Amino acid sequence: MGDSSDSVSIAIDMVPFGGKEFLVKTSRGSLSVFVCGDQEKPALITYPDVALNYMSCFQGLFFCPDAASLLLHNFCVYHIDAPGHELGANVISPDVPLLSVDDLADQVAEVLDFFGLTRVLCLGVTAGAYILTLFAMKYNERVLGLILVSPVCKAPTWTEWLYNKVLMNLLYFYGMCGVLKECLLQRYFSKELRYGMHGAESEVIQACLRLLDERQSPNVMRFLQAINSVRHLFLSVKAVHSMQNLCI
Repeated sequence: MGDSSDSVSIAIDMVPFGGKEFLVKTSRGSLSVFVCGDQEKPALITYPDVALNYMSCFQGLFFCPDAASLLLHNFCVYHIDAPGHELGANVISPDVPLLSVDDLADQVAEVLDFFGLTRVLCLGVTAGAYILTLFAMKYNERVLGLILVSPVCKAPTWTEWLYNKVLMNLLYFYGMCGVLKECLLQRYFSKELRYGMHGAESEVIQACLRLLDERQSPNVMRFLQAINSVRHLFLSVKAVHSMQNLCI
């Protein structure tokens, strides 16, 4: 682990993932990073979508015994949560400047510095996929490959921009209300999974709803504001050189 006077760590016993949580202080604020596995192994970093953290976004993958054993046998996994999205997070002060997507990508680089990681494999979901792709473009020498799930790779259309503005207004005036949670579920899951075979919510949906209730609305709004101002990503030849990219 990198020695830095600006970084501190706190170990928290989390039974579901069997790892430790570190609070990493970066030049753009603190980030929660949950580490699973042997830190001597190759590094896989993850970044979740809007309003999700490592638990709500990746629990399905890591609760699958075959997938979990395969990943943890070969990698040490570093789950990076967006600012203020970690379990038990406090509301970020309104006095703290809003972060851009470039700031979020630069934070990822500082997380790597903290743990002494030189090159990593990246796994991102939707908004998280955008952040890690931007990170790969800016720090391509530090990325072995990208695994992108439903990636955002272009600027929002006027319709998408307006829709996100509606979500931000709901967060501002009503918090994590039922309408907002339904909008987020539509973002995360297919209609079949949301309602199940007999019109009943699946256990996955119910678990996701419980975890959404734990999010701090102002923190989610800050992440959504950053994502709503994304630009088109065009991977240059330099950025993709010696990288293998997998999109799902």
